Amino acid sequence: MRSATPKPLHRLCGRPMVLHVLDALAELPVERVVVVVGFRSVDVVKAIQAEAPPELRIEFVEQTQPLGTGDAAAVALTGFDEGTDLADGDLVILPGDTPLLRPATLAGLVRTHRRSDAAATLLTARVADPVGYGRVVRSKNGNVARIVEHADANEEELGIDEIATSIYCFRHGVLAPALRRLSPANAQGEYYLTDAIGVLDGAGYPVVTMVVPDPVEAAGVNDRAQLAVAEAVLRERLNERWMRRGVTMTDPTHTYLDSGVELAVEVVLEPGVHLEGATSVGRGAVIGPDCQLVDCVVGPGARISQTVARNATIGEGTVVGPFVFLDKGSRVEAHSATGAFRTIEFDDSGQD
Repeated sequence: MRSATPKPLHRLCGRPMVLHVLDALAELPVERVVVVVGFRSVDVVKAIQAEAPPELRIEFVEQTQPLGTGDAAAVALTGFDEGTDLADGDLVILPGDTPLLRPATLAGLVRTHRRSDAAATLLTARVADPVGYGRVVRSKNGNVARIVEHADANEEELGIDEIATSIYCFRHGVLAPALRRLSPANAQGEYYLTDAIGVLDGAGYPVVTMVVPDPVEAAGVNDRAQLAVAEAVLRERLNERWMRRGVTMTDPTHTYLDSGVELAVEVVLEPGVHLEGATSVGRGAVIGPDCQLVDCVVGPGARISQTVARNATIGEGTVVGPFVFLDKGSRVEAHSATGAFRTIEFDDSGQD
């Protein structure tokens, strides 16, 4: 039976989940990104290469066996050029299943790390129900002594409400030696990156934290329910961004946009609108209610209702619908009307 656990290629707002993480990194002054791939590595590499922010310098390394997050971090270090002097630099490590992470949070993590002169800084969260998450155990001086995975925690540790988010900033020079001291002697039989924190503390290095203001932001996507929650949050953010740019949504909770959609000012979106792929909509167009447009071009001032269209061109000032289907490649000429209950198919002659 195949696993139902969401993977990095599961799409949120039209993009693979891992691309949302890379989008956050693209807004920061990052010198290089190393992506560790494993399951469906060829597909993951192709998807990232096709859609990743062009300003990111991305290298790929493969974890051939799933030996845990600590092993994945060790594999990631091989993605840096031999002889590169990064001893005084910092490395941010984060999972590919945290699509809600904001660039400002990552920037804050790095600032906290550098101000404190720590060997490692963890992004943590305080939650009412920490079941399933690693607990942050602190020493008497308030620094982090270790992280205990839920499966390995004792009764006292299970009562801790501060959890690790799997997002770290490490001083580069201390990470590799700490990784070499990891052991798979745990409930999962894996090399935990979380154990590197205990190694650093035991060696006398300071380890500090930054608590994320909104725990949802750093939540990983481990099942289909969490996938739906992440999708809803991303769509809410995307809709708010467009409304602040001059787009009207009469019911934002029932308006669904992919992240690749482009909207001009004064566009009006009625309830039940789905704009997908690379759809673009011109100024003053009114879409909806109940439309699904996939990879379409809509001209300024067009009015479209109860319509399904795929890879279609809808001209300026047109009236389309209700109850119209525009087949792939079809075109509605400017300042025309389709009438109701129509199916318009692509014609090689260029005539509809």
